[in-house]
Amino acid sequence: MLTTGAKPTHPHPSTPLCDEGSRLYAHALANGRLDRSEAENTPCLLESGLLRPDPDDSQWLRPISPAAALAQRLNPLEREIRDRRRLAVQLTDIFEPFMAITARAEPTSPAITVLENDGHIDAAIEQATAECTYEILTAQPGGGRSEGSLTVALQRGQTVLDRGITMRTLYQHTVRHSQGTLAYAARMAAGNVQIRTLEELIDRMMIFDRTVALIPAREDRQAALEIRHPGLIEYFAKVFEHQWSKATPLLDEVPYAPSTDGITGVQRSIAKLLIEGHVDEAIARRLGMNVRTCRAHIAKIAAALGSGSRAQLGYLIAQSGILDQDRPK
Repeated sequence: MLTTGAKPTHPHPSTPLCDEGSRLYAHALANGRLDRSEAENTPCLLESGLLRPDPDDSQWLRPISPAAALAQRLNPLEREIRDRRRLAVQLTDIFEPFMAITARAEPTSPAITVLENDGHIDAAIEQATAECTYEILTAQPGGGRSEGSLTVALQRGQTVLDRGITMRTLYQHTVRHSQGTLAYAARMAAGNVQIRTLEELIDRMMIFDRTVALIPAREDRQAALEIRHPGLIEYFAKVFEHQWSKATPLLDEVPYAPSTDGITGVQRSIAKLLIEGHVDEAIARRLGMNVRTCRAHIAKIAAALGSGSRAQLGYLIAQSGILDQDRPK
C-alpha cells in the first residue's frame, strides 16, 4: 500500500510512451484537452512534450499534433544517421589505399590449405587433376595398393592420359611383389606414364603442373596440406627429381648387391635400420612392407648370423661386415 503523499510507481518501457500514456494521449487528441489530474501517474506525457499546459486554464493540458511529435523524434535520429553515413564514407576513403596494397600483395588463393577427411582430400585431388595441363608427379610409399585405391587411380589416370598429360610415379620396391599394382602399372605404361621404384620414399606426395602440391598433414593420413606456394612447390619438385634419379624403372631388375652369407639386399636394408635403433613397425613402414614380412626377414638374418637374441643380433650385424659394401669407398 502506498503511503499518503507518495507518488505512485510509474513503470516505463524503453519506448517513448507506456500503455497508460498512449491511452491518455489518444484521449487528449480526441477531446482537445486532458485534465491535469489524470496525467499525474503518467509523467512521460509531460516529459516527452506530448501534453503542454493550457495557457488559458492551468487545470488543463493540451496535446500537440502527432505529426509535430513524430517530427520532433525523427529529426535527431535522421541527423545521427547522416553523421554515421558521413563517418562510414570517411573511413572507406581512409582504408581504400591500404586495401589496394593487400589486394596486390596477397595471392588469389591461400598458399597452404588444410584438408581434413578423405572427402575433402579426394575433392582437392580431383580439382587439381582437372586443372592440370601437362605434368603430374606422384610418390606413393608403402607396398601393394588395395583393389579399391587401384580402381580409383586407374580411372583418374586414364582420364589424365586421354588429355595427353605425362605422369611419373615413384613406388617402393615392395610393389614388385604386388600383382594388382603390377597390373595397374602395365595398363598405365601403355600411355605417357613412367613408373620407378626405390627402397625408401620420404612420404606421399602429388605435384600438378608444379603449381599445386598435396602432402600428408598427419601420420594417419586423415588430413592433408594443399600447397600453392611457388617456393615450397619448387622444393618438393627437387626432392622428387632427386629420388627419381636414384630410382629403378619398374620393369628393370632392382640393382641389389649380390647376397652375402645368405643375406639378401632387402635384408641388408633391414639390418642397417636395425642397428640404427628402429623398431620393427618403423622398419616395415619405411620399406613399404607389412610387419609380419619384416619380422620374417629379421628371423632369417638372425638365423644366418647365428644370433640368439635381439641384442646379440645388432652386435653380430655390426661385426659381420654385411653392411660394408653399402658404405662409400
